[in-house]
Amino acid sequence: MTDGVVQARALLDAAARRLRAADVPDEALGEYVVPKPVLGIRREATMRSLGRVWRVGALLIGSSLQTGGRVWATGTITRVTDPGRAQFQSVSMETRRAYRAAAVRGRFDAGDTVNHGATSIDLDDSLVDGDGVLFVGGDVPMVRWSPTAATAVPLEDYLADRVGLLVDPPAGATD
Repeated sequence: MTDGVVQARALLDAAARRLRAADVPDEALGEYVVPKPVLGIRREATMRSLGRVWRVGALLIGSSLQTGGRVWATGTITRVTDPGRAQFQSVSMETRRAYRAAAVRGRFDAGDTVNHGATSIDLDDSLVDGDGVLFVGGDVPMVRWSPTAATAVPLEDYLADRVGLLVDPPAGATD
């Protein structure tokens, strides 16, 4: 394992410890599941819980027993609320409504935030010169806002900034 990968692991572990020590609220990590039809009868999609994470910008850092020590690239975010009735005003609105309904069927707590469609990031040598959100370039762990972003920042600076905002939010940010 390269020094950059070891450093990335250490930085992410330190960030998780800092978030836990500051008692920063975490969010649900879920998987959108479309069940197979049974006897030709379609069943409603649901969300399956995969554990808890802290959303740190473009990264999700594991915060529970199921997710600890792991990291994901942020996917789609859904707030668990009453999905309401279909309005058929736009495809994106109906997609968001379907995600809310699936989260409710998945028995997530009302008002919770569910991160789904997240991409797991292996903390191994596959990060070296990778093309994902988290990668190691020149033995320095780096973060992009998205896999297609042209620019990247050092993971150390990124975590210092983003975790700092979660641990000590600016006045009025949480009111």
